[in-house]
Amino acid sequence: MADTLIREADGYELLKKSGIPVPRYEIARSSSEAAGAADRIGYPVVMKVISPQIVHKSDAGGVVTNIGNPDVAREAYDSIIKNAAVASPAAVIDGVMVEQQLPPGLELIIGGKTDPTFGKVLTIGFGGILVELLRDAATRVLPIDTREIVSMIRGLQGYPLIAGYRNEPARDEQALITMIQAVAGLFLSHPEIVEFDINPLILYESGGCAVDARFYVTEHLQPELPPAPANPISGLLTIKSIAVVGASPEPNKVGYSILRNLLTFPGSLYPVNPKHPTILGRKSYPALGSIPGPVDIAVVSVPSRIVPQIVKEAGEKGIPLVIIISSGFKESGEDGRLLELQVMAIARQYGIRIMGPNCLGLMLPLQGINTTFDPVSPRPGKSAFISQSGAIITTIVDWSLPEEIGFSAVISVGNQADLTFEDFIQYAGSDPNTKAIILYIEQIHDGKRFMDIVSAITPKKPIVAIKSGASKIGKKAASSHTGSLAGSNEVYLAAFRQAGVIPVQSIREAFQAAELLSSEGYPKGVRAVVITNAGGFAVLASDYAERFGIDIIEFSQDIIADLNAVLPADWSRENPIDMVGDSSAERYARTFDVMIKNQDLWDVAFVIAVPSAISDPLRVANELVRFSKHTHKMIVGCMIGGDSMKTPLRILRDANIPNFPDLEDAFRAVGNICKNTGTCCRLP
Repeated sequence: MADTLIREADGYELLKKSGIPVPRYEIARSSSEAAGAADRIGYPVVMKVISPQIVHKSDAGGVVTNIGNPDVAREAYDSIIKNAAVASPAAVIDGVMVEQQLPPGLELIIGGKTDPTFGKVLTIGFGGILVELLRDAATRVLPIDTREIVSMIRGLQGYPLIAGYRNEPARDEQALITMIQAVAGLFLSHPEIVEFDINPLILYESGGCAVDARFYVTEHLQPELPPAPANPISGLLTIKSIAVVGASPEPNKVGYSILRNLLTFPGSLYPVNPKHPTILGRKSYPALGSIPGPVDIAVVSVPSRIVPQIVKEAGEKGIPLVIIISSGFKESGEDGRLLELQVMAIARQYGIRIMGPNCLGLMLPLQGINTTFDPVSPRPGKSAFISQSGAIITTIVDWSLPEEIGFSAVISVGNQADLTFEDFIQYAGSDPNTKAIILYIEQIHDGKRFMDIVSAITPKKPIVAIKSGASKIGKKAASSHTGSLAGSNEVYLAAFRQAGVIPVQSIREAFQAAELLSSEGYPKGVRAVVITNAGGFAVLASDYAERFGIDIIEFSQDIIADLNAVLPADWSRENPIDMVGDSSAERYARTFDVMIKNQDLWDVAFVIAVPSAISDPLRVANELVRFSKHTHKMIVGCMIGGDSMKTPLRILRDANIPNFPDLEDAFRAVGNICKNTGTCCRLP
């Protein structure tokens, strides 16, 4: 059943009860009533058709403004009724609203919608007829506090129009904050309201008023999601024994690849296949029940129709975790959906946790575990990668090996029939070997739980996310301006930022940001120094800093004097510090010493080194390591070059100092981190 648009007058009453100013108004059902109402309200007035079927009143000729006397009011009434009947013959017309015409002011929009993943969200922006053209808006998942409301307002590109711009007076920002608080409370306290627009909300030098309010309600409220199982999965992933159901001696079978990948697992490994007594040199068992010892996880790679029986056997064996690699479940259609429900019913009966189905499995390099059929295994590292796509995982793992990037965990969530993103994020958040978490997300099932869990993790451990599907979602015609502005992708990004997750645009950006954060932690701010032996890169650094919101600080005369003492006469005498092309490792070292002495004045240092006949890249790398050890700030290496930089880069990598061979990538990574984390530049 479609949502219902309530009468604008009823919407005004909701706003008034919440303490939000609205124009004086009356409802008229004849031309004479319209004239009388206009007299009582006071001229000028606006008149608008009342019809739940006519959403865009102006387009239907259902609005007349600047009505200045009773005769014009009567004529306007008749004109509105006639125009509406022609524009929408089937519409039910319930009269005309006669409303106080407010003086002009700054036009804003406040709107809300109910997102299927995250629930009720609020959007504010600049309104009027340009709302969807300008799309200058901010969205947040409710509830929100005053600090978040201020962040929304001041994050708008047009905020100077509120603060006071050129000859325009400042508007009443506190009144706007109060009205947004009231609207958010109204939306949360009325579960039947699913979507609304206040467009425009007119803001004045003192106070404001809500005009043209549209509220949509539903009779079919969404039921609350059942609570997820409370037990964390951390204990389930301390693994001493693994059974592979569907293990095979045939190289073209998935079960062969999984078993082969697990041959180096230091614990007990049990192939399960009734057709073969041994597989890849390991004794094989006909069923899970015939395995003599306990089993921590069962990895299942058999046809989907057999999976329910395997899960039942796992329950009887007391196996706590089953990883279902097999496909053919809800991703394949209705029959598969029913089969998945059957699997979950059996799992619940025995208290089994299910990973997948239709997943790649997991890789825990520090435990020597790779339950996937990926032909290669990643090296150990400090980042956990949790992905909804198995193909993305295999690509990233293959890419990571020559890049010498390692992982603490690589996890494929599959269909998330039981264990979800949230469960694995919780695991990675509590894992002492994980310093940063990377997410590849197509869909979150329980947005509230996601936000609760990641909000508790991100203050201590960074989470970087790439959300796919932005071009596919939110394309259906929206019933309100808010629905158009706050599409699914915008809501995901808002939820990420509220929870402290760093959203990025590409896999490459995700890993660059995660590597930087796992090594350096969150920066304390955006104040930066740039140290380079190449003038061209100094210029580029200034450009990139401005583009990505990084503040290249100005040096005091005392710092310039200190640098004058260690640098040649033709150095740049400003930040970026161009030490000129004949810079040696010793010159880097002395410049670093000045920055160490003054490290309370900056938050991030970008150190750029390019090959030259004078500099020794090995010594520069070692001095960079020393610089990092003697500061408590973020150090970003930008040693740029070819073969001559390979060994220096290994020195940096061994010291856990990130290096960016592309300068733009370095500034983008730091900018992404600072823009989206409260530790840097979130507004007060």
